[in-house]
This record gives sequence, structure tokens and C-alpha cells, in this order.
Amino acid sequence: MPSSNTNEFILQDFSRLWSKAGHFSIALSKGAKTTTWIWNLHSDAHDFSIQQSSIARRKVFSSNYGHLSLLFFWISGMGLHGAYFANHYIWNKDPKHYLPSAALPSDIVNSDIGNYFQGYNITCGIFQLWRSMGIIGTIHLKYGSSASLCATIICIIGSYFHMHISCFDTKTSGCIAYRGLTNHHLSLLFGLSSISWSGHKIHIGLPANRLLDSGIDPVVIPCAQDFSFNCLEITRNPYVTIALIGCQTSTGGQIFGILRAHHFYLALVFITSSVIGHPSCSLSNQFRNALWNYCHGQLSINLLFAAMSSIVFGHHIYAQPIYPYIGSDYPTVLSLFYHHINIGGLLIIGAGAHASICSIIPDTQRYEFFFHRHLILGHLIYVALALGIHSFSLYIHNDTLQALYRPEDMFSDGGIQLKPVLGIVWAHFGIVSFDIKMLDKKVSGFTSELGTADFIVHHIHAFTIHIALLILSKGILYARNSRLVSDKLELGWRYPCDGPGRGGTCQISPYDQLYNAVFWMYNSLSIALLHYFWKMQSDVWGNLDLDNNSLRHISSGDWSYNSSTINGWLSNFLWSSAAQVIQSIGTSISSCGLIFICTHFIWAFSLMFLYSGRGYWQELIESILWAHHKLKIINLVQPRALSISQGRAVGLIHYTLGGVGSTWAFLISRMVVLSC
Repeated sequence: MPSSNTNEFILQDFSRLWSKAGHFSIALSKGAKTTTWIWNLHSDAHDFSIQQSSIARRKVFSSNYGHLSLLFFWISGMGLHGAYFANHYIWNKDPKHYLPSAALPSDIVNSDIGNYFQGYNITCGIFQLWRSMGIIGTIHLKYGSSASLCATIICIIGSYFHMHISCFDTKTSGCIAYRGLTNHHLSLLFGLSSISWSGHKIHIGLPANRLLDSGIDPVVIPCAQDFSFNCLEITRNPYVTIALIGCQTSTGGQIFGILRAHHFYLALVFITSSVIGHPSCSLSNQFRNALWNYCHGQLSINLLFAAMSSIVFGHHIYAQPIYPYIGSDYPTVLSLFYHHINIGGLLIIGAGAHASICSIIPDTQRYEFFFHRHLILGHLIYVALALGIHSFSLYIHNDTLQALYRPEDMFSDGGIQLKPVLGIVWAHFGIVSFDIKMLDKKVSGFTSELGTADFIVHHIHAFTIHIALLILSKGILYARNSRLVSDKLELGWRYPCDGPGRGGTCQISPYDQLYNAVFWMYNSLSIALLHYFWKMQSDVWGNLDLDNNSLRHISSGDWSYNSSTINGWLSNFLWSSAAQVIQSIGTSISSCGLIFICTHFIWAFSLMFLYSGRGYWQELIESILWAHHKLKIINLVQPRALSISQGRAVGLIHYTLGGVGSTWAFLISRMVVLSC
């Protein structure tokens, strides 16, 4: 049990959390208060080396439960609004002729969602997810909202408990055993949860969807509890067989047998890993002693696996639509792909950041791979150079010959062809199916043939990804030392970057490598997202033209001809496709236009600070603080000149947030208009 002195110290520490600026740092607790504490508030909070281990562990557990409480509260809000302010019942009754929407009181932002109903189009896929779960009525949404709200309260209580009551002492053997048991029990809990979800799919989700697909009104469908006893009678047909692989023609989503098998076998993996990860297993002890004891190393691995899962899901949500009626809802598919690809990229950056922090821990025996860093980076440099020179040379060649009116000499399907070898082999042996899957005269699944334009842009993807990997690898492998600075280990993960004439250097700390990697992550994801959007609307998404008995794509197949030149990307795609978001004011997508204007301003706003280093930020903050002093709003905070690292941090955040927001508004506004 914790002593009274320990609890009293923690309560006193927490009671003055916001009473003094810079309370968390001894260096900032004396002297005049400056703006430095604002930056250290974000950086030192994650630096466990300057904090007491017991206090840091309490804060980590408490913040975890705090984040979970926000997540459950968000889910509760979605259920509440879905029950009272959405057309969930109407959509479940006829999902082919209605769009998921939230009914807003304004007539400006409401759009036509089918059969003279007005609402704001929902593109997050929550209706399709609820239907696959068996949530088909208003009462189910209310139950889910109430359960999520109860989970929110439990997580808040758990957050308070771990911060003020529970005891974490990493020096005791009992705590070390508890940490090992925690990983073991979490994996076992995930496995049991996955099996439970597989059973839920069988006994609740599958019968409910079977009845809905049969045309039965959701009002007359019995409660979900009754399905547990009658599910075999309802689903006695080949539709529920696990061995079936493919798409359900009536909904356009994967059959429930595949989803059931997926969660069942995933549960087996988790349960097996829990046995391997048990503290009594010698293999797990060796691995844990090598890396797992370090919080940053463990977090880096977890972030990497989470990033891969997010990217894989973003790919499968359009290649193999999982949920019912989602394959033909193009704005929803686009939003889910865009969201998960961006989340995956940010998590990869986080994995690289925490891996570099872990590598500066003063323990040289566990980092033998540092001796091979020159070989690793050398190969990456040569690969990146080769990819960049060859791929961009093709675009320059095509633009030049297009200006000379020589299209027959361009690298294109109508000139010099460069077909992907693997794509030709897969098509020849039947590995890839080119069958068109339709749902209510709309394409829900289709694999288009790859051509010369795809060959060129895929090499651009390879170039940008290898550059981002090169920068992240350099930040990790050179975090301890380099030829220029041999004592990086003593300087830490971040240190002032004020130039050689002011006691420092630039572009050498692990943070600087992370700073550069974020830009290349943004570049690679932007090209991938724009490529996906243009390719899908040109060669995949479209409607069936019954008059001509043909398939009419949204942009009439302009990808293969226009995307082989840089001028085509600018004029035929970016500029011409911006008409919807620019002219959206006063229409149903006016919110997308407002987001585009605001985020584009934030993105352009950051360029001034990124180009000028720290100077513009220093002038801006000093002028704002001077005005506050003049008006006697504040009189305790004095302005402090920003370092280059701090100026880069703020500019980087504005650049990425503005770029992601403006790109999303640009894509979703065009797709909402063209797919209606």
C-alpha cells in the first residue's frame, strides 16, 4: 500500500498543475516567467528521464484511461445523434435509394439524399458499420450510446484511480511481474474479445442482415436477443458457409462467413501470442530484456504495427468492400481511404520518432546494428537516386515532347508503352479477376488494367517512400553520434538549432530528421491519394448506361492519357477538379468550401515561417505579447526568442494540418457532387 507521504506528495503535485507556469521543471521554477514553458510543456511531458519513474508511470496510465474516456464519449455521441438526428431507419429500409445523412435545421447545407428527403450526407461509413453489427433500430442505438457513456464514466474513474490511489514502483519485483502479466493478459483479452465478436456476427449480425436483405421492415424485426435461438433457422443456406469467398451481390459487401472466420482466426493468433508472451516463457524473456523494457521501444513497435493495420484497412475498404452497401457509396469509400492512409503515415512517423528516442538510451550492448548504418543508408541513397532520376525523367520527357507536338514519341499507351511486368503476369495466369461487380447500376468493385501511366506514377511512389524511409532511418541510426557531432547521446533527442555561429548546428538532431521526414511523408501520401482519386473516378467508379449498354465512368477514362505528363496533373486534374470546392458557397457542400478556404490559408500561412526560419515567429509572438502588456491583459509572461527548432515545430504543424484539411475538402466536395 502506498504511504501517506507518497499520496500527499502526489496530491500536492497535481493540485498545482496549472497554478504556476513551468512547474514541471526545476530550471523554470525560478526567475522570470517566459514563453519557454509553453514549448517545454509539450516536450518535457514525454521525457521520462527527467521525471520520477513512479510519477511518470502514473501519468501514462492516467492519460491512457483519459483518452479512452474521450473515445467512448465520442462513440456515445454518435449513437445518440444517429438515433435522434439521422435517417438511420429510412436508410436501413432502402439503402439503395437513400444516402446516410444527418438532418440539420439549416436549408443551406442540406442536400437531396433521395426521394425528396433533405439532409447532410454522412461519409464516415457509420451506417454501414452499424448494419453489419446488427444495429438496425433506434432502440439499439440508444442501448449502445448508454453503454458507451457508462464506459466513459468507468475510464474517468480509472484515470483518477491510477493517478491518485494505485501504486507503481518499478523497483519492486512484484511490479516487474505485473508488467509482464499485463502484456500477457491484454493479448488474451483481445483474443477472447475477438471470439466474442465472431459469435456476435453469427448470432446477431448475420440474422439481422439476412432479414433486412429479404425486404422485411426494420420495425417488425424482433429483438436481437431472439436471434440467439433462431439464427440457424433464419440463416440455413450456403450464404453462411465459412468456405465461401467473394462478394455478396445483394449488398456489395463481403459475406458474413468471411468476417466470422476473420475474427475467429485472429482470436487464435492473439491467444497463441498470449501464451508465448507469458513471463514464464524464456523466448519472451529474451525479447523483453532486449527491447521491451524500454517504453519508447515498445511504443515504436506498437505504432508500426498499428500503422500497417491502418494502411491495409484503407486498401481493403475499396478493393474488397467489407461492409454492406459501402462499395457503391463513393464519397464514403474515399473518406475512409483518405483517413486511414493519413493515420497510417502519421503513426509511421511516430514509430520513427520513438525509435530514435529509444536509441539514445545509454546502453550500447543492444544496438549492434548501428555498426551497419553506413551500409544501410548507402543502399537507400543509391536506390532513392535511381528511382528519382528515372521516374522524373519520364515526366520531363513527356512534357517536352507534348510541347513539341510529338505525342507518338511520348511514354504512353498511345506511344512508347511501358507496361508493368507483374501486372501482365498476374492477368495472364488469372491471379487478378477483372469481373465487374454492380450494385443498383453502380460499380461496387472492379480491377482495372494497369498501363504506362500507372507504371510511371508507381515509380514516383517508390521514390517518395524510399526518401521518407531514408530520412527516418538516418534519424534513428545517427541519433547517438555522427562524424560532425560525436556526443549526440549526451545532448538528447532535441537540442537548440541556432546555426554554427550561435553555439549549435542544424539538421543533425533526431528531431531535425523527424522534421524532414514529416514533409516527405506528406509528399508521398499526397501523391498516393491524388493518384487513387483520379484513377478510381476515371477507370473504376461509374454507372451503367442502359441505353448504350456500356459503363460510363465519372471522368470518362482520362487517366491513361492525361496523367503521363506534369502539365496533365496540373491542368486536367488539380485545376479543373477544383471547380466544385471553389463554387461550393451557398450549396449543400458549403462546409467543404469553408474548410478548404480555412485550411488552405493555414497551409499557406505556415510557408512564411518555414522559409524565414524563426524570425517571423519571433516578430509575431513579440508583437502579440507587447499588445497584451500594453492592454495590461497579462503582466507575468515575458517574450523569449524562439529557436529554429521551435519555429520549425509550429510551421510544421500548420503545414501538415492545413495540407491534410485542404486536400480532403478538395476531394470529398468533388466526389459528393459527381456521385449524386
